[in-house]
Amino acid sequence: MSPRIRGLRTCRAWLEGHPQAADAALAVALLLLGLPQVYFAEIPDQYADHYADPDVRHLLVVVLAAMLLTFRRSWPLATLLGVSACEVMLAAGNYPPNLPDIAAFMVAVYSVAAHRALAHSALGGVVALCVFNGLMAQLPGVGLMTYLTNNVMLIGLWALGRNLRLRRAYFTELEDRAARLERARGTDARAARVEERSRIARELHDVVAHHVSVMTVQAGAARRVLDRDPGSAREAMTTIEEVGRTALSEMRRIVGVLRTERDTEPAGRQLAPQPGLGDLGELLDHVRETGLAVQLWVEGEARTLSPGVDVAAFRLIQEALTNTLKHAGSQARAWVRLYYTDADLTVEIEDDGRGTATIMADNGDNPGHGLVGMYERVALYGGELRIGPRVGGGFGVRARFPLEA
Repeated sequence: MSPRIRGLRTCRAWLEGHPQAADAALAVALLLLGLPQVYFAEIPDQYADHYADPDVRHLLVVVLAAMLLTFRRSWPLATLLGVSACEVMLAAGNYPPNLPDIAAFMVAVYSVAAHRALAHSALGGVVALCVFNGLMAQLPGVGLMTYLTNNVMLIGLWALGRNLRLRRAYFTELEDRAARLERARGTDARAARVEERSRIARELHDVVAHHVSVMTVQAGAARRVLDRDPGSAREAMTTIEEVGRTALSEMRRIVGVLRTERDTEPAGRQLAPQPGLGDLGELLDHVRETGLAVQLWVEGEARTLSPGVDVAAFRLIQEALTNTLKHAGSQARAWVRLYYTDADLTVEIEDDGRGTATIMADNGDNPGHGLVGMYERVALYGGELRIGPRVGGGFGVRARFPLEA
């Protein structure tokens, strides 16, 4: 880019940032172009007796009319009234019309239409039309066609200003709408990130709570039989190792969604499939290895579930059995039931342990993250969840998932 073009762009940017200075420059330009006409233009002989010779008063009024354009954007209606008053003063002194005051009047009419609302711009247009026609009536030799042409020109100039104002308002509205949409998209993206973090937190809680509970029970069993039955203790320690590896693998898979392309671990190891009811047998085997007797019943014809419902049902069973391991007691038994119908899937997990007393004891009668996570999972897919003590003792969890979810 040449220095000249760069300088012009810099000058233009400065003028756009300082509109009043730009308007003052316009007024000075009009004076530089028009003042020579005031003193050196020849008046036709038939009008020589009608017009007065230019003098200092004439010069001052012309300069005032032009310099009033400095405020044409800040106070356009006041500028129009001031320029109109200058025009009336020139007409009253019988001074001939010249370029600076005529151009100043036209620019003032355009400015009031382009920079004010309809009420103010309409008032300015009516005032300008009255002043303009009153001044034309004082000019000698003005015919009907000249009246009509000049009035059409004045009205067209006012309409041009209104049209440009409406276009500016339209483009401003488009920019505001685009900015609102951009902000809304950013808000949606933030909400999606928060929701995803909550989902990952629930997944991590379910994985860690279940496997750590199994490991804790197995470690306690190994400690009790370590002296009298080393074989059983060794078996329990093997189970702890396997469960720990499984927990680490699931945690690695869940956190894998947070990794970036710069991570070098192969994606296949990070992103294993989400667990579902097809993995329920393996889950129950792990629970049975802790010493908790668990039975499974499936009623109705098993159906293919949506991935979300499949994961939610599995995690619900996992969390409920984890709570049973923690709180039901060493002699408790548990039952898992799946009821398939054409419209929904019902999942029930019950035990005959010590009920809700131990579950609520750790947090001052406030449900922990596990129970909250259960409610969130079921609600996410439009289901219903009931949690509480069962008849005859123990604790029960019952959830219904609509299969249309």
